[in-house]
Amino acid sequence: MAKDHPTVLLVEDEPAQREVLSYNLQAEGFDVEIAADGDTALLMVQEVQPDIIVLDWMLPGISGIEICRRLKTRSETQKIPVIMLSARSEEVDRVRGLETGADDYVVKPYSVMELMARVRNQLRRVRPSSVGQTLTYEDIMLDAETHRVTRNDAALRLGPTEFRLLATFMEKPGRVWSREQLLDRVWGRDIYVDSRTVDVHIGRLRKALCVHGGDDPLRTVRGAGYALG
Repeated sequence: MAKDHPTVLLVEDEPAQREVLSYNLQAEGFDVEIAADGDTALLMVQEVQPDIIVLDWMLPGISGIEICRRLKTRSETQKIPVIMLSARSEEVDRVRGLETGADDYVVKPYSVMELMARVRNQLRRVRPSSVGQTLTYEDIMLDAETHRVTRNDAALRLGPTEFRLLATFMEKPGRVWSREQLLDRVWGRDIYVDSRTVDVHIGRLRKALCVHGGDDPLRTVRGAGYALG
C-alpha cells in the first residue's frame, strides 16, 4: 500500500483513550500504529518510522518523558514531532515536557478536535504535502491538494508514484534519500518492491520534469541515493 497518508504512532496505555484517539485519527485520514508501553513504542519508532508521535506521559515501564528525551537526542529520530499528553497541568510540568523536546503539550482532559488540529499543525511543518499544501522548489510547483505539478508555469504529467516521489523530495530539498527510505516513504512497508524499481521511477520522474526543457533537478549520490538539488 502506497504511503499517501501520514503515519501516527499513538502511545497510550489506557484502552478507552486509545480507542477514541485511534478512531478519530483514522477518521482524519491518518494511518495509525499503536503502542501500549514505552519499550514497544521505542521499537515501533524504528520499525514504522512514523511521521508524528502522540505520546502519553504516564506509561508502564519507560515513561513518556524519557521516551521523548531519547528520541530527541538521536539524529535519526529527533525531527519526528512529538505531542505529549498528560494529566499534569502545572506549569512546571508543561515546561519540563517542552524542555525535554516535546513539540506540543496537551493537558488531559482535552478536546479531541483540538488535538486533531494540533496533529495537523505539526504535520504541516514536517510533511506539508500530506495536509494539502503547495510546495515550491526553484521553478517547480507541486499542489498537493489538486495533484498538479508545473515547471516554469508549464503543466507536467506525472504518474501517482512519480508525484509521491517528487513530493518527498520537495518537502526536504537537499536531503539524500536512500532507495530503502524511498521505498518505505513512497511505496509503503507492507508490500515487497525491488529497490531497482526506485531507479525506474526516478528515471520517469526526471523525464517528466525535463519534458519542456530545463536542467535535471535530481541528483544521484553514488552509494547513497537521490536528492533534489
